[in-house]
Amino acid sequence: MKIGVIDTGCANLASVRFALERAGLDHVAAAQPSQLGDCDRLILPGVGSAAPAMARLTDRGWAELLRGDDRPLLGICLGMQLLFDRSEEGGVEGLGLIAGDIVRLPRAEGLVWPHMGWNELDDLDPDEVLLDGIEPGSHAYFVHGYFAPPGPASRAICQYGQPVSALVRQGHVAGCQFHPERSGPAGARILMNFAGAIS
Repeated sequence: MKIGVIDTGCANLASVRFALERAGLDHVAAAQPSQLGDCDRLILPGVGSAAPAMARLTDRGWAELLRGDDRPLLGICLGMQLLFDRSEEGGVEGLGLIAGDIVRLPRAEGLVWPHMGWNELDDLDPDEVLLDGIEPGSHAYFVHGYFAPPGPASRAICQYGQPVSALVRQGHVAGCQFHPERSGPAGARILMNFAGAIS
């Protein structure tokens, strides 16, 4: 089993690759779709803004590939947001792999914007394979100013002035709004679950 980590030029690949190395998971960074080769699973990390990130996915051929690919796919942070139909950030169309829109996180009284730091994972779907071994109240590390409101694909929620989809999945496509590679034991477990659970 090999994981292909998609290099869009708008993500810190090093932290994701270090996390996969710590977990003993075979992986390769791919700057072009042709470099995925024999990869069984794909990770789409991302930081920054939706519009330039989506433009890079389109220009490099990733958008076309991901829309037609049936390998298990995990989006991280901005990578998760790009899985949805569209984003309010820049008014950009997403990959359309998960139904719904990404919207700006309201600035709640007493909370800073963007949402940055550790938060609890709650309302866990007991049947979600990515959450095997994760207890309600486990902590994960978030950095984001836009979010997916809870919907049919939501598998875990965090609270930041209102409910925020922390983990989503629709078929072979999943996403973490938090950074599993920076989320300690819980994040490491989710990466291991992704490596072995979804088919």
